[in-house]
Amino acid sequence: MFAGLSPARRRLVLGVLALAVVGVLVLAGTLLLDRPSDAREPVSQERPGPVLLVPGYGGSVASMRPLADRLTAEGRDATVVEVPGNGTGDLAASADALAEAVDGALERTGAGSVDVVGYSAGGLIARLWAADGGAGVARRVVTLGSPHHGTTLADLAGSVAPGQCPEGCRQMATDSALIAGLNAGDETPEGPTWISIWTTQDETVTPPESARLEGAVNLPVQSVCADAQVSHGGLPRDPLVQAMVLAELGPGAPVELGPADCAALGG
Repeated sequence: MFAGLSPARRRLVLGVLALAVVGVLVLAGTLLLDRPSDAREPVSQERPGPVLLVPGYGGSVASMRPLADRLTAEGRDATVVEVPGNGTGDLAASADALAEAVDGALERTGAGSVDVVGYSAGGLIARLWAADGGAGVARRVVTLGSPHHGTTLADLAGSVAPGQCPEGCRQMATDSALIAGLNAGDETPEGPTWISIWTTQDETVTPPESARLEGAVNLPVQSVCADAQVSHGGLPRDPLVQAMVLAELGPGAPVELGPADCAALGG
């Protein structure tokens, strides 16, 4: 197109094109600046909404029923989430199920936020959900004995009996892509208050310190009651752990339990 133009006309055309490009860039910048922000208002910590409880590996709804019943008795709206594939499949699919349950609970109750309690692998499911946008509607996220940095038990299962270690098991290995992805950046996305409750006597999440979550309030059961005897499987039904969950879920600021509480709860 420029071949038949004189040098003067060629410079003129190029100048006009340059001005047009600058105009487009300015307009685009103006539109971006004027676009309304999609940032959410911070979730209120003073107005607790419904509680979603996420079971662990195996997906046993019954395992979470004692804690759900305790929450209901205290006046909370508590629902145990049913996860697909008996809780042994892709944890991301379970996170999708949690997202659907959260949407349903918010629509049903009209609340502005939810509290989520994830037991064992359920804590990883809660983290996947939070990282995928759930943090914007989460008030508090409590994990119980969750392998936030994997468990060597899954490592062993994957190497000794790989046929007995389905996808959900493999995703809890200490070197899994899922664990690496969750811990690559901020382990506790901004929005909710994060609490990790675990027991030093855990023989399923090994080492037990894998349940520590950077940026969270980390509460080993034995840091509250030194003589507490709580196994991994006992976490959701142990009276002391249930009291800790209730204290952390509020409303208001978390409540600290003391020696008198330990005696009363048998811890």
